[in-house]
Formats: sequence, C-alpha cells, structure tokens
Amino acid sequence: MHTEEQILEILLDQFRVTKDQVAAARDNHPGAAILAALQEDGAVQSRDLHEAIAHFHSLSFCDLEDGEILARVRELRGAIPGDVARRHRILPLRQTEHGIQVLIGDPMDFETFDTVPVLLKTEVEFLYADPERVEELVTELYPREEGLVAAGMDAEAGGVATEDDAAVIKLVQDFLEKAQEMRASDIHLEPVDEGFRVRFRIDGELEQYKMLPQTLQSAVISRLKIMTETMSIDEKRVPQDGRIQCQVRGKDLDLRVSTIPTSQGEAIVMRLLDQSTLSITLPDLGFMSEDQEYFRGLIKLADGIILVTGPTGSGKTTTLYACLSEINDESRKIITVEDPIEYVMPGVNQVHVKADIGMTFARALRSILRQAPNVIMIGEIRDIETAGIAINASLTGHLVLSTLHTNDAPSAIARLIDIGVKPFLVSSAVRAVMAQRLCRRLCASCKQPATLTEAEMIALRLDPEQLADAKIYQPKGCERCRFTGYKGRLGIFEIFKVDDEMRQMINRMGDGEDRSEQVSTVQLRKRAREQGMRTLREDGFQKVFAGLTTFDEVLAVTMGDND
Repeated sequence: MHTEEQILEILLDQFRVTKDQVAAARDNHPGAAILAALQEDGAVQSRDLHEAIAHFHSLSFCDLEDGEILARVRELRGAIPGDVARRHRILPLRQTEHGIQVLIGDPMDFETFDTVPVLLKTEVEFLYADPERVEELVTELYPREEGLVAAGMDAEAGGVATEDDAAVIKLVQDFLEKAQEMRASDIHLEPVDEGFRVRFRIDGELEQYKMLPQTLQSAVISRLKIMTETMSIDEKRVPQDGRIQCQVRGKDLDLRVSTIPTSQGEAIVMRLLDQSTLSITLPDLGFMSEDQEYFRGLIKLADGIILVTGPTGSGKTTTLYACLSEINDESRKIITVEDPIEYVMPGVNQVHVKADIGMTFARALRSILRQAPNVIMIGEIRDIETAGIAINASLTGHLVLSTLHTNDAPSAIARLIDIGVKPFLVSSAVRAVMAQRLCRRLCASCKQPATLTEAEMIALRLDPEQLADAKIYQPKGCERCRFTGYKGRLGIFEIFKVDDEMRQMINRMGDGEDRSEQVSTVQLRKRAREQGMRTLREDGFQKVFAGLTTFDEVLAVTMGDND
C-alpha cells in the first residue's frame, strides 16, 4: 500500500472523511492524487490532513497558525544556528530538560533526523508542522543579509564585503566558468612554492590554468567554503567536505568540494558533477556490440550480483548510472546506497551514507531491504558486513549492482573471499564481473591515418591478420580539441562471466584442507581467457582498430595487463 493510501486509511479510521466523500473525489478528479482531490473538494481540512500525516510517521503535530506557538518559535530562533536551520529547513519550538524540540516539514528527511542532533550537540525531539509554513518561517527568521549575498559573502562569515572581496568572487567565478567551458572533471587548487596553483583535469589529464599569488590563497579558499554553506572558514587543521550548487552562465553547476591541510596551507579539490551523466546509456560507454548485448541481459536479471571494478577515476559510477537508466521504469523499485550521492536520478530512491553519524553502508542496506526493492545499487563493497548483506540480498530475489577496487575482473572473486565471504556464497551470488578503464578518444575533427612499422607490430604482439580491416589513426590537434588531438573518453572493458564451470572452480578457492585442489585467481583468469574473455588491453586494441583511440592510450591504462 502506498503512503498516500495509508494516510487515507487513517483519515477514514478517525472519521475525518467518509467513504462516500472518497468515492466522490475519485469520480470528480480521475487520475489525481486522492488527498489533493479531497482537499480541493473541501472534504478534508488542512489541519486534519497534517495530523494524519504526523500520526502515520509517529510524530506529534504542531499548528503554526497558533499565535502562542508562533511567538515561541520567533523568540527561540537563536537556539538553532542559521546555516543549520536553512540547510535542514527546521525551526526551534521549546527547550526541554534534556534538549530541544524542533519542527520539521518533511517527515521523510531521514538525514535531518540523524544529522541535527549531532550538529546541535543535544537530544532533539522532532515534531511535524505544515511544510509550507515551516518553509516561510525559515526564510523569514533566518535570512541572509541581502547586501552581503549580492557580494557573495554570507553574513555568518563575519565582516563586510569589500572591493577585494568582490575581486575574489569574480576570480572564483572566472575559473568555474572556464572549467565548465573546457569540460573539466575536477578543479585542483594547491599551495606550491611559486604561488597558489589552479589546475583542471580534462579527459583524465591535469592541465595548469593559472598560478595565483599566495596572497590570494586564503581569500579564495574562504570564498569556496562560504559557497558550500556547510564548511568552516576558521577550521584549517582538519579535512572538510562540502558541496556547491550554483549557476554559471545560466547553467546549473554542481561541485563536490574537499579540503586537506598541507605543509604550505590548505589544498582544495572540486569535482564537477555533470548532470548530463544521467543521460548516458550503455551504447555511450564504448562497448563492443556483443559485450553490450550481454551486459544489457545481465542487468535485466531478477537477482544476483553484478560487479564493476577498477581504480578511482575509471568510470565505475558512470557505468552503474547507465545501468540504472537502462532498467529504471515503473515496474521496478530501485534503491541506491551511495557515499556521497553524486547525481540525483528521477524515479530512484537514493540513500546517502554518513559514517560519522553511524549511517554506514551496512546499516543503510539493512534498512532498505525492508523497503522491498527489486534492484539495489551499492556505491562500493568495502567490508565483510556490507558484502554479506549484499550476498544475502542477491540470494533472496534482489539484483545488486556494486563496485570493487581490483585491477582486473577475476580478482574481484578473490577479493570477496579475502574479506571473509565463503566461496560457495560468492559462486552462488555473483553473475558477472566487469573491469574497466577510461582512455582518451581521438578527436574526430583532426585525427589522421597512421601505419605501424614491423617493429611496432612485434612490440605490440600484433598479427598482420588483425590489421586487415583495421582503421588506425593518430592524433594531430585542432581548435576543437585545444590542440591535444583528443576529445572525450571511452571505456575499455573485461567481462568475467560466472557460468557453471566457473562456479565449481570458485567453490575450490579459499582455505580448503586439500591445497592441491585449490583454485587460484590465475587459474580462473586462464580458464576465462580460454572461454573467450577479452582482456582490457585486447578490448582496447579493438577500439584502436576501429579508429577510436590509440595504442599509446590503451597501453597507458593497461600497464598491469600481461596477457
């Protein structure tokens, strides 16, 4: 039963509405949400509805239309810092013997329930109030001072905006605009001997954009911290994390921000979260056609675990989102557990892991299994507890997508066993493992045909027959690719399929009594190769032969591939 229907049941049980009124509302507003239809017909009063919602979520209801309660909220507003009230959309109601009562307009905001007691360092009792009134009062009681906001400085940062502040704001805006224009994935700001260096990572490669004077270091970092609304500008001794959401040239820009103290001052890295990633589909990733169809079949299975492996920055998250996009429809309930949530995907329930308040991957997974999902996406399997819950979920009718940090696909099996999962559970649950890397894509506007010398063919272990239909190109450089010869990236993949034979081999991995019967990762890999598995390097070479990238690019990202 959906939440709306459950709240309707409460209204009926409490005689706030009759079955005849419900039937009339459905007839008068076919296809409309029933609670909204009842309100429009005047069958349910706003207070009755809010009291039913509070009852459903086991919260007390507080009426902000009551003058005495409103006066109490206004009087006590200093009990909650402005940044906390604005971020979590909460209001103080009264101080209690053990803590504080707080009003919240979103009873499903579990992050606020977990986070606010930690931020306020006291016990918090939450009460539910009309969300529209909560929003209005938060805006009224905790405003940002307009003059400072216009200059880009928050009132709580202290001080008054000056011409120097305006110059720093313009400087920050400049490199945000430039990073977006140059398709950067990250912005790195680092104190070095020569000054305060600004670099962009473009297509996986770092390029220096500017060297700022050291005198601007503190002001630039403070400006960026203020933009996150959550980071402390006074704290420079410990790492901090935050997020910036702003507009650049009329486009929404979302950045994940991380600071770290160094011997020369704070360094800061901002990852640009490109929402267009959500529109990436399986064909966009760079699969060969047969691999694409096989992988498409995998993610439409009813149960089992599918793992994506590779180092940081190899595109694992993008691949998982492409998988979710492929299967995200009204017939499936999809829940993700992520640290952090990088992209908000419509129609998907996304849970943010926060280990500092006890919201770990394992705790989140235990909770979401009670939500009866069809598909679960876990940002990363890091420990035996998370792995165990993921295995159990896959064996009880759920499809689980996740990542591991291993260099190749078969090694993921050994990794799961190493962290404590029994081999027979691994063989029963895992359907396939895909390792991946990203290499730069040749610029389509300026790439030039290339030929290989005999020495190069020997070095690359290439057979002349492999080059019969090959279209090999080399980079040149033009304005469209900023004279690098490359524009964008594509994936190269290694898919390890777990069939019946592989399951039998996996069952013989681990610490059995008869060591002569044990199977190693090397043997798994060898058998997978005999069954037709292409290695990362071989898949990369296929893309070289198709004119998409170069041998140098493939070799650079497959240095550990000895096959």
